[in-house]
Amino acid sequence: MTLAQLPVGCSARIARVGGEGALRRRLLDMGLTPRTQITVRKTAPMGDPIVLHLRGYELTLRLEDAANIELEEGAGV
Repeated sequence: MTLAQLPVGCSARIARVGGEGALRRRLLDMGLTPRTQITVRKTAPMGDPIVLHLRGYELTLRLEDAANIELEEGAGV
């Protein structure tokens, strides 16, 4: 399951951050690192972007970028 598929209100732990080059580096710099607990807080009215809560702050991320972040098995509980 990817972060883009995680429903609003659910939490999960990041398993792997994909992407290449500058995109992957940007995601890691924003704190989206493996083993980080993350919660989807809400989505924009049209569904993109999504608002995440991690490491004590809120982060807005496009679904296209969220699709590069894989979650651990059993995510969404």
